[in-house]
Amino acid sequence: MRLDGVAVIDKPAGWTSHDVVAKARGVLGTRKVGHSGTLDPDATGVLVLGVGRATRLLRYVTGLPKSYEAEIVLGVETDTLDSTGRVTARHDMAEVSAEQAGEAAAALTGEILQTPPMVSAVKVGGRRLHTLARAGLEVEREARRVTVHRFDVAPVPGTGAVLRAVVDCSSGTYVRVLAADLGRALGGGAHLRNLRRTAVGSFGLADARLVESAEVLPMAHAVKHLAGVRVGPEVAAEVAHGRVLGLGRLGVAETIEAAAASGPWAVHDSEGELLAVYERFRDGAKPAVVVTGPPGS
Repeated sequence: MRLDGVAVIDKPAGWTSHDVVAKARGVLGTRKVGHSGTLDPDATGVLVLGVGRATRLLRYVTGLPKSYEAEIVLGVETDTLDSTGRVTARHDMAEVSAEQAGEAAAALTGEILQTPPMVSAVKVGGRRLHTLARAGLEVEREARRVTVHRFDVAPVPGTGAVLRAVVDCSSGTYVRVLAADLGRALGGGAHLRNLRRTAVGSFGLADARLVESAEVLPMAHAVKHLAGVRVGPEVAAEVAHGRVLGLGRLGVAETIEAAAASGPWAVHDSEGELLAVYERFRDGAKPAVVVTGPPGS
């Protein structure tokens, strides 16, 4: 039986995202497994996998906002910006107050520019930065615009200059860079430790399972954040063949609110099973991804 859908995994520390994918292939008995976005090996938490035909839907999961919890160690800088790196500088920051830390964090919320760290999967000149970093090279990186919706910090009792951080942010935001920037803003430096991703879009820790106990949810879960329509058997057959359709034929004009009128739209059959994702095309709509097939296929 073909297995298609989404698995939400609570990634353990010490595993790469690829390690999780490899393990899930064995657990689920299929080679066709992919992930929606890399989570650092030392980090834990929500990692969304696509299984079977749902791997083609991961593009709609990758860009979802993320939420994290972590600790920020003030006064110690590392070359990786986290606790796995080599210490490069120390600062006396014992006198930093909770109020000062909160004000500095508030200044790092909203739309900001971030420079990707050298230990990241971003490619420069066709090579990933972390590969260059391992070779002892450092290259110019272009700053990227990201959005930090929430950056709350509070002292961890009994730990000295350590802050507990809660972050809600756009996809592509580096929490380790936030930590380093916060340290600089407070007149010294800092690094990140104990990073845990608590949510990817609406997928939270309550949905997550250990990879050994992975559960595959229906494909529709991958696009539940998109506006959706239901179509009858006749239109469903056209969708299965990847036909370009008028908005009225697809049912978009009658059922989609103006805010979602530009698409993309998740197209379901009358039973709620996902058939495809359609996007705006001229005066109608065309399929971006079709996950069903013609009758008999």
